[in-house]
Amino acid sequence: MPEMSKEVSEEVLLEFPEEHIAIVRINRPKAYNALNLNVRTLIAEKFDELKGREDIRAVILTGNEKSFAAGADLKEMSVLSAMDYYKIHVERLYNTFADYPRPVIAAVNGFALGGGMELAMISDIILAGKGAKFGQPEVKVGVMPGAGGSQRLVRAVGKYNAMRLCMTGMMIGADEAKSMGLVCEVLDDDKVMDRALEMARELAALPPLGLEHIKYAILHGPDMSLESALGLERKSMQVLMSSKDRAEATAAFLEKRKGTYTGE
Repeated sequence: MPEMSKEVSEEVLLEFPEEHIAIVRINRPKAYNALNLNVRTLIAEKFDELKGREDIRAVILTGNEKSFAAGADLKEMSVLSAMDYYKIHVERLYNTFADYPRPVIAAVNGFALGGGMELAMISDIILAGKGAKFGQPEVKVGVMPGAGGSQRLVRAVGKYNAMRLCMTGMMIGADEAKSMGLVCEVLDDDKVMDRALEMARELAALPPLGLEHIKYAILHGPDMSLESALGLERKSMQVLMSSKDRAEATAAFLEKRKGTYTGE
């Protein structure tokens, strides 16, 4: 099997700026971080690697100042047949990211279109620069969102906003995305990563088991009946009550000090 060139292997970077925090950075600046198969594969590999790193408690997913990810690589897609696309099983690559159990912050500058917007929506918290642009423009090239865009979007912003975005292929700015409930915070473009790191530090300082259970309940509860979802919430609470981190968090609160958590 031929070795991957350094340029190709560095299309997604894994960085560790400080203790307990990782950054997954899409790095195809000449292509506005368009998502070719290699990038999707590398993102999955990075998150698969991070699953085995219990010392990492918060992850930032980002691109560069011009683009988070400007959708699929149309040059690559144009030569794929329907069967080629089926055999790639892109959903398995996205699922590796979606199944990551700890908090993920999407730090978005520039374009987050198509597959890029879908990546952002798999994240748990979206921070956006004022100049960010969001959209699902697949209809303009004769297809539709294929990695969760239509389904995660309707759950985030409701039927009518999802219909408008997916059917027209229009782009919206960060302020409108926030008004819909898609974006959590809008910041000056040069402050997005600073805020993402600040938030990652806040998350990394909290009990990791609590964050994992919160994430699981919020992601899976809406697909259950209310009664079943409340049961999931109760069972998760009961598990956390027996954890060492819960005892440490309570003691730290009563003693007015910062807690030290081990994820146990």
